[in-house]
Amino acid sequence: MNKVTVIGSLNVDTTIKVKAMPKPGETLHAKEVFNAGGGKGANQAIAAARSGADTHFIGALGNDSNGQYMQELMRKDSVNISPIAIKSKERTGEAYIVVDEAGENSIMVYAGANMALTPQDVQVSEQVIKASDWVISQFESTTTATEKGFELAKQHGVKTILNPAPALENISADLLAKTDVLIPNETETEIITGIKISDEASLKQATDKLHQLGVEAIIITLGSKGAYYDVLGQSGLVDAFKVKAVDTTGAGDTFIGALSSVLKTDFSNIEEAIRYGNKASSLAVQQFGAQPSIPYKEQLN
Repeated sequence: MNKVTVIGSLNVDTTIKVKAMPKPGETLHAKEVFNAGGGKGANQAIAAARSGADTHFIGALGNDSNGQYMQELMRKDSVNISPIAIKSKERTGEAYIVVDEAGENSIMVYAGANMALTPQDVQVSEQVIKASDWVISQFESTTTATEKGFELAKQHGVKTILNPAPALENISADLLAKTDVLIPNETETEIITGIKISDEASLKQATDKLHQLGVEAIIITLGSKGAYYDVLGQSGLVDAFKVKAVDTTGAGDTFIGALSSVLKTDFSNIEEAIRYGNKASSLAVQQFGAQPSIPYKEQLN
């Protein structure tokens, strides 16, 4: 069983189901509204935990009812939340998600306490990081906290996974140098490299450029087309499972969390791990909500 530590965001999601996305200035009736746990970091941690990983979470919540709600959800899935910092002057992060009948979504995020996470909050969890197989982070909390986490990971020989989302045009060269696995989607890859993804040749061109930035392994997620990897001189496309999607919210997070639960640190099982992640995300997109849709290990097996 891998030990996974996630540094990242926790949000309470409000999902609004509509027949079609509203046009500017248009008012539509919603078909359904519901709340659920979310945040890229929390989604990835729960996906790892539900696949059997010993999972710890470093993040920040407000001292409010939403913060209590998120703590309860994380505990329910046996995620160790003792490293979470409570920020009394901040509100817990929130996201508002509009989903249409085709399963496509638009998301607006209020970061709240996520952007109050400090390097000092991460430093106090050095022993948690030291004991991990993988440390995962994204860009929904402070980059300074991510940088501190990856710095500690490298000091202790722990492997790191960076999900560069939401996309940043200029990622710190120092952070990339401390990243062992970079997992962007097509859009994020284009923003980082300037290379538009259109075929396998452009995927190879983009991964070559990312290797030049110091990243050892790259996995580019391609939605319904699967995922492309390039590591240790090997590359290839692992197909997705063909399903009818009703809500793609959290699919990428589910992929990363599930993958981290089984991926060996020497990458010797990378195709198998990607296929496992693809299976997890294919199950997730068939249900509504980010965390409610994340499958358990028993379902995947």
